Amino acid sequence: MTVYMIGAGPGDLDLITVKAIKILKKADVVLYDKLANEELLNYAPDTAERIYVGKKAGEHYKKQDEINEILIEQGKKYENVVRLKGGDPFIFGRGGEEELALLKEKIPVEFVPGINSAIGAATSIGLPLTHRAISTSLTLVTGHEDPQKTEKQVKWDYTADTLVIFMGVGLLKKNIEKILEFRSPDTPVCAIENATTPDEKIITGTLENITEKKIKPPALIIIGDVVNIYLESQKLKEQF
Repeated sequence: MTVYMIGAGPGDLDLITVKAIKILKKADVVLYDKLANEELLNYAPDTAERIYVGKKAGEHYKKQDEINEILIEQGKKYENVVRLKGGDPFIFGRGGEEELALLKEKIPVEFVPGINSAIGAATSIGLPLTHRAISTSLTLVTGHEDPQKTEKQVKWDYTADTLVIFMGVGLLKKNIEKILEFRSPDTPVCAIENATTPDEKIITGTLENITEKKIKPPALIIIGDVVNIYLESQKLKEQF
């Protein structure tokens, strides 16, 4: 028995690894998230059980403890269990929590990296998260910390040149207010909704006005001067 923790990538069906597809083809059961492209389930055998354990803003179909229990149950029942997660399992994917829960029950876990949604979203539109002389450092941060924490870890005083916020739409106004304590109001911002999918939408602005724009989850928020590289590239493309 083995549970395979697979990163499904940022949304585009083609942005999944060959290794992940090989494992999906032998799956006995697949537990999949809201952000994993459901078409990937077609790689699994027709006989494989499919279990939806998705979460989205304001709505948790299954709580994390419940997901852990389902994984343990399936891990003891089947030879090949696939846990299909959007992006990469370990970048705000709670893969570590699920890994420890399984290992405590002596269930082997193997991992298949996925294209992280920040990297996939930015690169797919031609926005470099790092750029010589403009951005030599990068911070990935959650915009929605665990509400049960007694002390918040996110202070918004990051000094990295580029800041990428995951799960940040719901609390965007509140978080931007804090970020403005440390960054200039004219700092460029790019929000990418439904990255790498046909529903992708790109919204740009500044820290001063980005909260006035309509942004829907799931969306990544990119803050920093690298956004200007993207804007410049779009202007150059218009000259073709």
